Amino acid sequence: MNINLPNFNMKNLVKEAGSTISRVVQLTEEKLGTTERTEYDLHFQSLAERADVTKSWTEKIVRDTESVLIPNPQNRVEDFIFEKIDKSKPKRLSNLEHLALNMIEAGGDFGQDMPYGQALIKVGQAEQKLGQHEHDFIATSGICFTQPLRKFLEGEMKTISKERGILETKRLDLDACKNRVKKARSMLGQQAKDGISPEAVLEQAERDLRVAQAEFDRQSEITKLLLDGISTSQASHLRHLHAFIQTQVRYYKQCGDVMEQLQRELAKMQPAKPRLRINSEDVDGPPSIASAHSFDSDTTSIALALAVESDHESDSDSAHLYRSIDIGQAKALTHLLEEFEIEFDTSAITTVIFVAECSPINEDYMYGKQGLMKGLVPRAFVEMLDDEHDVTL
Repeated sequence: MNINLPNFNMKNLVKEAGSTISRVVQLTEEKLGTTERTEYDLHFQSLAERADVTKSWTEKIVRDTESVLIPNPQNRVEDFIFEKIDKSKPKRLSNLEHLALNMIEAGGDFGQDMPYGQALIKVGQAEQKLGQHEHDFIATSGICFTQPLRKFLEGEMKTISKERGILETKRLDLDACKNRVKKARSMLGQQAKDGISPEAVLEQAERDLRVAQAEFDRQSEITKLLLDGISTSQASHLRHLHAFIQTQVRYYKQCGDVMEQLQRELAKMQPAKPRLRINSEDVDGPPSIASAHSFDSDTTSIALALAVESDHESDSDSAHLYRSIDIGQAKALTHLLEEFEIEFDTSAITTVIFVAECSPINEDYMYGKQGLMKGLVPRAFVEMLDDEHDVTL
């Protein structure tokens, strides 16, 4: 039986093992600070630092962008696995689409002829459109932004890292050769060892040094060219970023159009304004006002008076009849009317009291009376009415 063994070159294997040991020794001595090392030039160091920063931030940008597009980490891992095995990603419903289906189903159960059921169906259909726009946005963003950046990391950056590793190996070989040359020179004038003179050892060491220096210089130039190419890659990344922003603008515009259309459709379906009851009177206004605000009927201050002249007289002063509401009520109600743009006749929420001039006459106030309640009424809030006005007592 013939067995074909691999053709090992024992000489090269031993040489490679020796080189590896030499590198380990050199690296250890550098860490301990017992030997010198060849430093890279400032330009190369600047390029290397920029490459490290570019790699680090690009990885973070890709990771964060994917987190925004696909918030669920389990889905991201699942998509990554399907990409690696060259299979299409599974189609899954988004949260918006789940919400849309539930709203449409609920609207059907509540009744399509009922206002609430119709509104739920309309909103559910709009949410479905938003979900579809979201799917398109995720797919387009992956094509125009995250995939090119990931390709850069897995292609160009990996090549740069590999070449930098080779360069570091060449540097270790170069420094090891320099140390051997120093050691061989220090042995000049000594007796030959193992039949090899110190001069021959020095000559071999200098020959290895020249080879190591040439290989180091060659690898250094290759690595520099790759590092310089990062500027071109960043220009490409800028174009991808612009494409991503355009995609994002288009996505949000589509969502805005859907919501504006939904708002118009819901406005057409909106019923008449609900009635709000204030001080036992019905006025137009949002129902939230009634729950968010309350009026104290026990307050005794009087304002916003609408007065009418009366035939009643008291202590030779003309008595007047007017309608008023509490000043705290007036301020709160006025604020609500302005906030919700409600228009209605304020006389619908007033009561009837008597007023008369003060003695002596006061330019700012009048004297008011309502049952057992008495007090001063700001004249600025009093509007005198003609006798023809019909006042129901």
